[in-house]
Amino acid sequence: MIHEDDAFEALDVFGDSTEPDDPEPEATRRAAGDGESSRASRGWWDRNADDYQLEHGTFLGDDRFVWCPEGLDEVEAELLGPADSLKGLDVLEIGAGAAQCSRWLVSQGARPVAVDLSHRQLQHALRIGGGEDGVRLVQADAGVLPFADGSFDLACSAYGAVPFVADPVKVFREVHRVLRPGGRWVFSVTHPVRWAFPDEPGPEGLSVSASYFDRVPYVEQDERGNAVYVEHHRTLGDRVRDVIAGGFRLVDLVEPEWPAWNTAEWGGWSPLRGNLIPGTAIFVCERD
Repeated sequence: MIHEDDAFEALDVFGDSTEPDDPEPEATRRAAGDGESSRASRGWWDRNADDYQLEHGTFLGDDRFVWCPEGLDEVEAELLGPADSLKGLDVLEIGAGAAQCSRWLVSQGARPVAVDLSHRQLQHALRIGGGEDGVRLVQADAGVLPFADGSFDLACSAYGAVPFVADPVKVFREVHRVLRPGGRWVFSVTHPVRWAFPDEPGPEGLSVSASYFDRVPYVEQDERGNAVYVEHHRTLGDRVRDVIAGGFRLVDLVEPEWPAWNTAEWGGWSPLRGNLIPGTAIFVCERD
């Protein structure tokens, strides 16, 4: 559990969390297992949480539930169910970052628990919420959730954990375990088709450069060969099979279209690409 005493001084909120002379990591494609992927994700998010929140915090808001860079908001999407149905429900947010989504759930009368692997991200959650926003913060690995069976009515993840784990079925089975019968599990990830294109927002990101079927992870590694960032690719069919292997029924697959109001670029997401190819896939699943 993360406590308010762990919050950092305001002057250090957006301090430089990386060494200035750190060499640039080498980008490669190679195998990366559970342990290495988890260590890389925790280290990367601890080092980059400040920059991430500074760059994207305005778009995400302090208490909005945004599913993706396209800007799909849960207020409109109701993928967890109608807002008035959330009151009194126990909700688990996985890969919560600064817990913006969980803070919105509190405003709807839900009782969220926000889990993240990164201590620094959860410190940002404390910075925003001040420890008095009604969100419980827990630092944990999504593949080993520290909760009793049947603890939650709903589980959700907006780009949290799933793209970065070597064994998503392990995560799904853990989510299945902690959900009550009939519970809904909704998660968003980069749309699998994007794997075949360069991660660029401009015209150079519109030409296929790799095989969609190549599942070898993308890895950034330091000079000693240790992974500092890992992202795993699954095809659309893989994701569906993983959901089923995790014990869920797939209720819906949402591919948000790029809205006219969104003129922002976010990494490889942009109006140019968003109007031509999907950027996000949201899987709506239910536990029997």
